[in-house]
Order: sequence, then structure tokens, then C-alpha cells
Amino acid sequence: MRLAADGGPLQLGFTDYEQTYAKKKTRRQRFLDEMEATVPWDPFLALISPVYHRPSAKGGRPPFPLEVMLRIHLLQQWFTLSDPLMEEMLIDTPCFRRFAGIDMVEDRIPDETTILNFRHLLEENRIAEQILETVNQSLREKGVMLKEGTILDATIINAPSSTKNKTGERDPEMHSVAKGNQWFFGMRCHIGVDAASGLVHSVVSTAANVHELNTAPDRVHGEERVIYGDSGHIGIEKREAFKDCEAEMRIAMKPGQRRVLPDTPEGRLLDLMEAAKAHVRAKVEHPFRIIKCQFGFRKVFYRGIRKNNLKLTMLFALANLWMVRERCPSTA
Repeated sequence: MRLAADGGPLQLGFTDYEQTYAKKKTRRQRFLDEMEATVPWDPFLALISPVYHRPSAKGGRPPFPLEVMLRIHLLQQWFTLSDPLMEEMLIDTPCFRRFAGIDMVEDRIPDETTILNFRHLLEENRIAEQILETVNQSLREKGVMLKEGTILDATIINAPSSTKNKTGERDPEMHSVAKGNQWFFGMRCHIGVDAASGLVHSVVSTAANVHELNTAPDRVHGEERVIYGDSGHIGIEKREAFKDCEAEMRIAMKPGQRRVLPDTPEGRLLDLMEAAKAHVRAKVEHPFRIIKCQFGFRKVFYRGIRKNNLKLTMLFALANLWMVRERCPSTA
């Protein structure tokens, strides 16, 4: 039975009863039910508990229960909610209150400042990186994530290019880059993905103009037998960090070169080999789809690379849980 913020049984208001016993569940409610069963709550709470605020002996308003604040933080990630909007959604949306364990009648609802302070607490202690490692360690123990291969890829996250703000300037840590015939301004998110399961094991964020090869050493764990990459990773074996690497490099041919392959047995064989590489590399697009299309992270939320990287790390940890929800109903 779910408990309210004060530790007692969760009381439901009239609207809560209507939605709880409705004949049809909304997509939002089905999503929350699946994540309720998939998120490893106890390990997550154990990571945050040592740094979470304790009740003060001097009195004052007691802090909200840690689990309530963690659940609210995850709701923010899944539904791309700002701190003020998160507060409003807790007031307006019964399924959010039920998921967070808040009784509208008896409990206080955290205001936007409390939600902001909790997010800052997680950022200061780099909890997102610990959560990603905890999730992946749990999945490795269950045999879902292996270490035999890694797929390398990156995506561009747009940032506001307008200078109509208080400082009158763009974010100095973001940068412009051309991709094809189009220019983008923002950051680049580089990831390393397990070749067998498609789950993310490493995340590195840089300005958009930083080449993918520069972050490749930080996206491999060193136990790979094979490394996959798109044509942006051509020449990876020449880098100092990979000169002694024993893993096989399966890097895609440049698209222009593939288009002009001769219609000969050798040319057709090369084309089949490229198709086989692409079939494996397709897995790396799934986490990007989840954070951009499902979680709504299409533009940067904050100024600076560090804060956005921590948010991306948390999103990829949650994306890993989402991708294994049917294979591992509970990772706790």
C-alpha cells in the first residue's frame, strides 16, 4: 500500500477516487504504473540519503520525506516540467500526487523553491552519475547488459541562439556547428551504448563543435571486443588512447563512398558488410529517441554544459529503465 508523505496510509480525495477506479487508464497513468514497478527505489534512496537534509534540533519546518522529493524529481524528468510548473501539476493532477505519495487534504505540497533546492542538491553531489552506474550495475547482474561491445554516437541538443535576455549574450559554453547544409547552436551529447542490449553506459557532453573522436576514450569501458561507430569515428584506431586497444573497430564507411561502390561481387560484399554494421548501430538511436521524443529533451534546459550533462545522465538512466521494463519488471 502506498504511504502518504507523513508515513500514514495515502488518503484519496473525490477526484483521486474517480481516476483510481476509472474503467480506462490514461497513457500517463499506465506509464507511471510501469515505472513504479521498474525503478529501483531502495538503491536510489540509499544514494541520496547521506546528503539529504536532516530535521533541525532548532525547530523550523521539517523537510519533506526523501522518497516524496525523489518521486517529484523523476516526474520532472519524465514530463519535462520546470520547477514552478511541477508545483502546479502536483496541485492540478491527481495521478502525479498519487505517484509522489501526497495527500491533497492533509499533506503539504512542495513549492517550487523546495523542488529547486532538491535538484541543486542532486547536482552538487553528482547523484545522476551514481544513479546511472547503479542502474547499469543492477542490469549487468541480471545479465541484461554485457561488456562485449560498445556503439559510439552523438547528437546535437539545440540551445537558444537569441541574445534577448538579461545579459544580452548567448551561453558562452555553447557553440555553433554545421551539419550537412544546416547550422546548429548548442551542445553535443556523446554516448556509449552496449552493443547487445542498446543500453547507455556512458554519457559525455561538450559544446556542439567538439568532434566525436575527442570524447571516444571516455565512452568505452576497456573490456570491449568490438567497437562500432558511424563515419564520424573514422580514424579512431590512430588516436593515442586506442593504439594498444585490442577491440575490433567496425566503423561505417562514408555515405558518399558507399553510394559509388561498384556493382561487382566485391562491391556488393562491401555493401552487405556496411548494412550489417548499420543494423547493429541502429540500437544507439533508441535512447536518443526516448529522451528527445518521449521525455521531451529537445533543447537545453540550463546555461552551461555541466548542469545539462547531469540532466542528460539522469535521463539516460531512466531511459535504460524504460527500455528494460518488460524484461526486468523490477530492478530493485
